[in-house]
Amino acid sequence: MTREEKSIAIENLTAQLAGTNIIYVSDISGLNAETTSNLRRACFKAGIKLEVVKNTLLAKAMEASSNDYGDLPTVLTGNSAIFISDVANAPGKIIKDFRKKSDKPVLKGAYINSEVYIGDNQLDALATIKSKEELLGELIGLLQSPAQRIISALQNKFAGSEEETEA
Repeated sequence: MTREEKSIAIENLTAQLAGTNIIYVSDISGLNAETTSNLRRACFKAGIKLEVVKNTLLAKAMEASSNDYGDLPTVLTGNSAIFISDVANAPGKIIKDFRKKSDKPVLKGAYINSEVYIGDNQLDALATIKSKEELLGELIGLLQSPAQRIISALQNKFAGSEEETEA
């Protein structure tokens, strides 16, 4: 790669990083072509962008970004691929699902809404993070619950009083 090509690649990576708050870094080396293709297909279906990157270029893009990636650049060794998503737990679920059949991909780290997670031991926690939609659904359910109980109680009371007036 020429210096100009590297500069363009860093600019592109910096723009990608600026456009998201959810990035997973993993090692997908050693996956055969079929498994890699299946991983890419699963990512595409889930709305996740998967890209194999050069560590030095990604580290420079993280440095140039306005986000604080903390210790995440320290995990950039060996082969690295980034998962970029709009849903915090989606890449974690995909990685976990693929790990049922293989020991790869290995999670190196993640950046989720200004929080940095380092190490493969974080995978279970990341896969169970609730998405924004799930949290909103739970909140709405909690807010509706008292109102539903009142309506149900009133309906039962009125149903009981109608039966008494008919008798």
